[in-house]
Amino acid sequence: MTLGSLPVSAKNDGPDDGALPTKSEQTRALILETAMRLFQERGYDKTTMRAIAKEAGVSVGNAYYYFAGKEHLIQGFYDRIAAEHQVAVREILDRERDLEARLAGVLRAWLDIAAPYHEFAVQFFKNAADPDSPLSPFSPESEHAREEAISVHREVLAGATKTKVPEELRDILPELMWLSQMGLVLYWIFDRTEGRERSYRLAERGARLTARGVALARFRVLRPLVREVHELFTEFLPGMTNAIPDPAARRRTDS
Repeated sequence: MTLGSLPVSAKNDGPDDGALPTKSEQTRALILETAMRLFQERGYDKTTMRAIAKEAGVSVGNAYYYFAGKEHLIQGFYDRIAAEHQVAVREILDRERDLEARLAGVLRAWLDIAAPYHEFAVQFFKNAADPDSPLSPFSPESEHAREEAISVHREVLAGATKTKVPEELRDILPELMWLSQMGLVLYWIFDRTEGRERSYRLAERGARLTARGVALARFRVLRPLVREVHELFTEFLPGMTNAIPDPAARRRTDS
C-alpha cells in the first residue's frame, strides 16, 4: 500500500468524492510518499526538506509550497492515515450492530492500515512522544487527525443499537475510546511479534473489555466513575489538557 493509492485532497490529504486527483494533488501526494520513504530509510531527524525535494523530483521551493516543513509532512501523514481509516471501517460499521464487533473491527482496520509504516513509527516515536512537539497526537497541530479518529469512535457508539449509551456519557466515551486506541498504538510500536500478532490480540480483548464497561455504564451508580476517569486523563495525561476541553470547566460554563 502506498500513500498514493488514494486521491489526495488539498485540504487534508484524504480521499475525495471519487474524482481523479489533479496535478497539484498528485504532486502533493508524491512529496508526502517520498518523505515517508526517506523517513523510514534515513530517520526523521536526518531527512531534510532538500533531500525530500530531490528524491521527489521537484524544486525545494515547490516542496515548501505544499508543506511548510517536516512537521507539516507528518501532519499530512496523520491525515492520510485518518482518511484511509475512515474508508476502511465503513464496511464493518455498516454491517455490525454489536458494540464489541464494531470496535474490534475499527481497531483491526487501523492495525492493517498502519502495518506498512511500523518501522517508521518506531523511529519517529521519540519525536511524537514529546508532549510539547507539534508531532504529538495531543498537539493543536494534530487536531484534525485527532478529531477524525474520535469521530470514528463516536460512530462506533452511535450505531451500536444493542448497547444503550447514557446520554450524559455520549461525549465522554468516544474520547476515552480514542485514548484506549492510543494505548494500542503505543503497544503496536514496540510489538515485535510476527505480523504484530499480539497487537491484534490486544485489540480484540480491549474491544471486549470496553464493550463490557460501556454496558455497565447504564447503571447510574457507575456513571460518576466514568466521568472521573475522563477528568483524570484530561487533567494529568501530558498534552490532554490542550487536546480535550477540561470537563470541569465545561460544567462551570454550563452552570
